[in-house]
Formats: sequence, C-alpha cells, structure tokens
Amino acid sequence: MSGGVLFYVQHLLGVGHLRRAETLALAMAKTGIDVTVAFGGAPFPEVPFDGVNVVHLPPATIAGEDFSTLRDANGAAVDDAWIEARRAALLDLYRRADPAVVLIELFPFGRRQFRFELLPLLEMIHVEPQRPQVLCSVRDILVSRKAERTEETVETLRRYFDTVLVHGDPKLIPFGQTFPAADRIADLIRYTGYVTAPRVDGTTSAGRDEVIVSAGGGAVGAPLLFAAMEARPATAMADHTWRFLTGPNLSEAEYQRVAAIAEERTIVERFRPDFTARLSVATLSISQAGYNTTMDILASGVRAVVVPYEAKGETEQRLRAEILAEKGLMTFVPEAELTAATLADAINHTAISPPPPAGVNLAGAAQSAKFIYDLATQNVRIGGAVAP
Repeated sequence: MSGGVLFYVQHLLGVGHLRRAETLALAMAKTGIDVTVAFGGAPFPEVPFDGVNVVHLPPATIAGEDFSTLRDANGAAVDDAWIEARRAALLDLYRRADPAVVLIELFPFGRRQFRFELLPLLEMIHVEPQRPQVLCSVRDILVSRKAERTEETVETLRRYFDTVLVHGDPKLIPFGQTFPAADRIADLIRYTGYVTAPRVDGTTSAGRDEVIVSAGGGAVGAPLLFAAMEARPATAMADHTWRFLTGPNLSEAEYQRVAAIAEERTIVERFRPDFTARLSVATLSISQAGYNTTMDILASGVRAVVVPYEAKGETEQRLRAEILAEKGLMTFVPEAELTAATLADAINHTAISPPPPAGVNLAGAAQSAKFIYDLATQNVRIGGAVAP
C-alpha cells in the first residue's frame, strides 16, 4: 500500500456537493498527502480541483431531474457495455492508486444508482489482508428515505466502512435528525464541522454593499431569480447594485430572459470564482438553501434570505432553512409561498435585523483533512480508525 487518498466523487445535479468535494480535496492536498479524485460526472470547468490528480471515469449524467436513468456523455441511456467499462475503469484506478484511505462521497446514504461499481470496489477492498481505511463523506442533512433503504445503508456501512465523516455540527443539526438509525452507527460517526471554502475577506470596494442573488448550479433556480427581479422595486434596497449569479446550469433561454429585464444597476453573470469574497462585503444575500451556499453565508456574516428547493420530495434544504432561521442566522421563505411580494417582505425584514450570530463550527475542511492525513501517514489498517 503506497499511501495517499482515493476520493470518489460523482456529479449529477447541482454544484454544491462538487464544491464541497473540491474544498475537501484541496484541504487534504495541503497537508502534503497525495490525493486522487475519481471523478464520475461530466467535466465541470467551474470546479476544476486544481492541485490534485483528477481521473475522469466515463461520465454519467442525467436528463433534467430524472435520477432513475443514468445517461452517457452523449445523452443515451447507459447499457451493459457502458456499465462494465465504467466499473473496470474504477477498479483499475483503485489498483493503480494503491491508497491508504478510500473516501467515498455520500454512498451508501445516496448514489444507489452506482452500486454496480461501488459494491465491487468495496468487496475488492474488504477481502484484502492489508486494506485501506474506508470512509464516507456525507453532509449534515439527508433527504427522506424508505425504511428498507435505511436498513440497507446500515448493513453496507457495517460491512465495509470504518468511519462516517459527517460534515456538520451536532449542536446545530444532529445527524440522527434525518438518519433514524444514527444510533446504530454511532461508533462510526465523526463530526468534522461544516466544510466551507477558505474565507476571503473583501479588501477593496469591489462589490461592497451589493445585493447578491445566487441560484447555485442554476438548474432549478429560475423561479427565485425572476421573483427577485420583480421584488426589487418594493424593497428598501432597491437603490443598491444587485448582482444575479444564475449558475452555469441555468438554460441559455432563461439566462437571456433574466439578462433582458436587468436594469442599469443590475449585473447578471453565470458564475464568479470570488463568490465568497463578494459575500463578505455584500449587504444582503438572496439564495436557495443548499449546504455550501448557507455555510458560505454563515462564514461571511452577511444578512441573508433563503428560499429552499423543495420539489420532488426534497426535504434537505427546507429543514436546514427552518433550523437556521429559528436560530436567527437567516430568514427563509418556503418555496410554495415564493412570490415577489413575500420575497420583498422577507428582504425588508432582514434588512433591519441584527447581523447573524457566530458560533457554528465551520472548520470542517481542515478537521477532515487532519483526520485523513493521520490515517494515511500512520498506515492505520482495519480496526484502527480513530474513535469518533
């Protein structure tokens, strides 16, 4: 076993988890260990993973929000030959990387569509006499699941995994709040704190006092963007510069519609690499309530209004928004109640509210990297994981 980390990352929809994975990968690399990312989605230039070795597997995609049908790079439903080629590519990468630690994003709490390659990988690792440590990287909140899925998750964790890195703070959101069997894997769970990109405070006047409206990846952000445009004249911040970051996945037609109604004090862009620096000098953030965006908000200290994504049974963002709002960290508008009027009311309320209090553990990247570094450099084997 040569050492280093093999980090499995699968990108399907949105960019939040991808940004979190990049932040983790760069934090691990900063410790001096070798990091190889097994990247399973379509190439995404806005999240380049600069500084680590990225190996692109045959890319898996989806059409719209249909997670049930995996598609290849050409948009065709994957077939047996594709599945075999993808599985072989992952197993070959594992052999070549010869890692001391294997870190798998989300699975088995999600990514069930990829059991065709992950279970063979885990079984290959499991039977080795001197095997690497196997870790799961998972956010603080899971979507609702069926009871049988929970049983399957526990069984998979118990058979193959040594540690579950929960990127959250139990004082804010205990993992058991959305994973009912958390007590059955309590010995595997290690809370890392929230993973946020390195904080960059604004040191110039660029972007100061702007209202930033962001839609994450943009695939499902159009209603928020248009509501914010319509709400603006009725807000106390109408005379500020408003910057709309639509996300790279917003359709070109909708992007052009947003740009067409922008007035002279409105800037419309798809993406900014200095998003966190802009937040630190903004006067207000308006966004959805994904993990990365909300933690960037907390790290920056900016006042914020969030509209959680709730379509197709998604519960993660709504729960996070409710908890953060209850603690006075931001204001939220339920997606079902989103109109220009309700958004304007929330903006005006937030504009006169005190700044959000501090106190949430946001050191998840560094703490995760330190834990993984210790495993990789001390050659900790099966049964030797640091206790949570």
